[in-house]
Amino acid sequence: MTGSGLPLEGVRVVEMTHMVMGPSCGMILAQLGAEVIKVEPPGGDKTRSLGGMGTSFFPLFNRGKRSVVLDFTRDEDRETIHRLLAGADVFLENFRDGQLDKQGLGAEDLRKRHPHLIIAGHKGFLSGPYDHRPALDEVVQMMSGLAAMTGTREKPQRVGSSANDIMGGMFGAIAILAALYQKRGGNRNGADIRIGLFENCLFLVAQHMVEYEMTGRKPRSMPEREHAWPIYDIFDTAGGDRIFIGVVTEGHWQSFCREFGLKEFAEDPTLRTTTDRIMARDRIIPRVAEEIKRWKAADLSAKLDSLNICFSPINRPEDLLRDPHVLRPGGLVNNVNADGKTFHVPALPVEWNGHNIGEGLKVPPLGADTEPVRAELERQQFSSTGNAA
Repeated sequence: MTGSGLPLEGVRVVEMTHMVMGPSCGMILAQLGAEVIKVEPPGGDKTRSLGGMGTSFFPLFNRGKRSVVLDFTRDEDRETIHRLLAGADVFLENFRDGQLDKQGLGAEDLRKRHPHLIIAGHKGFLSGPYDHRPALDEVVQMMSGLAAMTGTREKPQRVGSSANDIMGGMFGAIAILAALYQKRGGNRNGADIRIGLFENCLFLVAQHMVEYEMTGRKPRSMPEREHAWPIYDIFDTAGGDRIFIGVVTEGHWQSFCREFGLKEFAEDPTLRTTTDRIMARDRIIPRVAEEIKRWKAADLSAKLDSLNICFSPINRPEDLLRDPHVLRPGGLVNNVNADGKTFHVPALPVEWNGHNIGEGLKVPPLGADTEPVRAELERQQFSSTGNAA
């Protein structure tokens, strides 16, 4: 879905960000229809040249934006950024505190010169004892306890994506939308928004913090946790594939036992309640594993699907490029990289009036929009001067 009908059409965002968190915020706003102008230094955003696991960072998180190159050692370009901000609704940045002050682009300076502006700073930490520190996704996962919950105390593990960076961009977008809504109510002033990567991760771990506060028991990590269901495990199938199965309701338990030849469990008076079954996992799971291993993965999936029981193959990211649900119309969108090559991306995980969002977005070559944007600013200035005359 592109063009007319997107909710943020008419909103202009000026973005000075790099890596993942700030660009994620701008990417979401762009997909919702905002005009996002990414201001880059003469050498470009360093993320453009990353390889390895960082290869996807720039194209993925900068789709749908315009690229303008400005050199703040030049008086003309320092004036250009303020002309851009004068006509913008939102300014995105993710520099360390104090870094933009040197360019006259700190929040205090911007508030005086552009009081209408919504300023969203994506930082390592919110205001407090750590607000001077830099942060990375892996750093805050270690600090917040998320890595300890994902792995173990002896071997903490980060989650397998830049989850906090991306979620930080989402919280930035949420706060910006709230500020835009507030302005609709007649408030002409902007807002000064700070998004913290650490606090974002803390938000994810809150369930375990509150569990400890309420029970006094230290939460156990995911590999060591107490199971809340009698069957909630990964099993081997006949062909060597593996599958996760979760049997979580009374109806599922009865139908699972019936369909998979586990009549002895369904009729066992010592297994009447979910708690009884959890306590008996030591004898239930080996028997279930024995039955599951008789099934080929495709047949097993079809059977579980017909029983409405939760299940999943153990996929890797590359497997999803063959998944029928991912490949449904609109599930993957076609985007164009800065070099002109097409790549496929999962659509924004919402449907807007029955349509998917994000088809046809382009990654801007470095500086591709510098001259067009300068020309637009000149026309706007001429129009304003002409009207005044």
